[in-house]
Amino acid sequence: MSINSAEKTFQNPTLVRARHALPLRNIFTNLFPFILFLLLTCANTQAEDGSRLWLRFDPIENSPLLQSYRQTVTGLTVEGTSETEKIIQTELASALKNLLGQNLSNSPEGGKLIVGTPESSALIARLKLDKELKRLGPEGYVIRTLKEKNKTTVIASQSPIGALYGTFYFLRLLQTHQPIEDLNIVEKPKVKLRVLDHWDNLDGTIERGYAGKTLWNWKELPGKVDQRLKDYARANASIGINGSVLNNVNSNPIFLTEEYLHKIAAIASVFRPYGIKVYLAANFAAPKKIGGMTTSDPLDPQVAEWWKTKVDEIYKIIPDFGGFLVKANSENQSGPQDYGRTHADGANLLAKALQPHGGIVMWRSFVYNADVDPDRINRAYKEFKPLDGKFLKNVLIQSKNGALDFQPREPFSPLFGALRKTPLMAELQVTQEYLGHSNHLVYLGTMWEEFFKSDTYSKGPYSTVARVVEGKVFKYQITGVAGVANTGTDRNWTGHLFGQANWYAFGRFAWNPESSAKEVSEEWTRMTWGNDPQLVNPIVGMMMGSRETYVNYVTPLGLSGVFEKDLHYAPDPGMVDPRREDWSAAYYVRADEKGLGFNRTLTGSRNVNQYHPPLNHRFNGFSTCPEKFLLWFHHVAWGQKMKSGKPFWEELCSRYDQGVSEAGECQKNWDLLKGKVDGERFGAVADKLKIQVEDAKKWRDKCLLYFQTFSHQPLPAGKP
Repeated sequence: MSINSAEKTFQNPTLVRARHALPLRNIFTNLFPFILFLLLTCANTQAEDGSRLWLRFDPIENSPLLQSYRQTVTGLTVEGTSETEKIIQTELASALKNLLGQNLSNSPEGGKLIVGTPESSALIARLKLDKELKRLGPEGYVIRTLKEKNKTTVIASQSPIGALYGTFYFLRLLQTHQPIEDLNIVEKPKVKLRVLDHWDNLDGTIERGYAGKTLWNWKELPGKVDQRLKDYARANASIGINGSVLNNVNSNPIFLTEEYLHKIAAIASVFRPYGIKVYLAANFAAPKKIGGMTTSDPLDPQVAEWWKTKVDEIYKIIPDFGGFLVKANSENQSGPQDYGRTHADGANLLAKALQPHGGIVMWRSFVYNADVDPDRINRAYKEFKPLDGKFLKNVLIQSKNGALDFQPREPFSPLFGALRKTPLMAELQVTQEYLGHSNHLVYLGTMWEEFFKSDTYSKGPYSTVARVVEGKVFKYQITGVAGVANTGTDRNWTGHLFGQANWYAFGRFAWNPESSAKEVSEEWTRMTWGNDPQLVNPIVGMMMGSRETYVNYVTPLGLSGVFEKDLHYAPDPGMVDPRREDWSAAYYVRADEKGLGFNRTLTGSRNVNQYHPPLNHRFNGFSTCPEKFLLWFHHVAWGQKMKSGKPFWEELCSRYDQGVSEAGECQKNWDLLKGKVDGERFGAVADKLKIQVEDAKKWRDKCLLYFQTFSHQPLPAGKP
């Protein structure tokens, strides 16, 4: 029984009338077991439904460790009176009480844990950290144990927001049972903009959302703000996310009207103390759709004036507004090409309006022709490479990690390394549109590590995607990483409890694109499930192998686009979409009597030439192309000998089989944790894994049966 249903039963008028009709003793005798059951059920629901995410702060039961922590943290002083500093005080007091069983009230006289800025704290000012903190910027921080007779731990930053980030780092050390007796931590984000993109619609639905409805209740705003928005902001601050785009990239222009700007301002007021700016996805046709104009031509002076006036209005209502995200001339969205103009013309129109206020434009590179390209993935490079250097300084080009569309595995988009004068912002998809929605356990940290570690060779070796995005290769002045969010109104936020790991990992990789997927998974596991090695090791093992498992039973050896129409959940490798050829699975699979895969070599679409040497040569050669990208770049003959020594058809069957087997092993490994994990969350994950195993079999069977109609080869024994 949920909390809400328990409350409704408790307030049922029939029960109220019955209570007055019975003697007090009878009421107590009859209802006490029921009330006790309800209270225990409610307590368990609150504690174990996943709503606390990785911020559980459960008591530390390891006695020696607890004693060590208590000896180190004997007092608490948070200095400053801003809203953010009040949040720091609340977070630390509550977390330390729960973790250590100590009630440490804020004391201006001193404390063994002191948090503040040189401006707010006399002690931190005396430490003369000004130069060090200045190098770290407003979001960086120092956590340092002072070498005194009685050691004091200091969390210091230039700004309260940096101090908040440092606070969550310190609490993470306690949650993951790390030593804190002698700390010297210096941290700052490697990326400036760390933004979640919410594809949320006006009616409450979420495009590619698998965890309930939108968190933003537009009908009740601005008068009533849901408490969950504060919880959302707190979770994001704990992992360093500093921006949220509130609406779908397929944008409704009504979000730019005054009525909705006041609603957005109410959200911004909740986010502000947590260091999160709000952004909006802007509809390029807004001057026509809500402005009463006859054109949205970016070179029309009246259109420019309309945008200037609109932006001035936005900043009057939301003074720290972040800027616009724009999807233009893509999938029926209006854009500058409607008027014979370029993407630079369109982006610069908005950038000029935002510039006086410090706002930015994130212009998406996800574009493809009204006419169908021979190879759709070539389009973005062709459109944006010639425009490099023609965008204003407050414009970033936001590119998906791969050249197609968030596939389970793609090589990195060749735009990374191609744009030298225009900042390139990586767009990751946290919600699992092509990765099993909220039914499949797929940890995306391994995908993002693979992506960020990829070497573009754009300025020789070690020009990794991470270093490009960080601005280290081409000296970008603005840097950014965006993630398409997977949050919704489900109690556990993400539909699948392990989906929370992808939200967490996004924050950690956005802060530092050179992060380790394994280290991040271990952090999250310890904070979410517990620190017992018998729990941590198997869960981390499941997570680290999960994406490869999914790739094997869905898109092995570099396959892509094999999904059903629109929903992108089930397999349909032969699907032909009458609306567009490049929305068809068959367009990407290219199965025929000779073989399988898309020829993007120099004898095909020549996509390999969008990469720098030596990558173009490596991808072009059959023997040098990594097998994980083989069918992405090559049309492979059914009988072609693979590195394993098997013919290609047998290797393909083997990979599908391997994926199904690995999904089953994951389910068995989780079953072994029964009793070590609370019953409610254990059961929720077990139910999802059962679906995943059945889905894996369906993927294997449907794909292999379809491919067999072309290969005319026998299926492995025991297969359909």
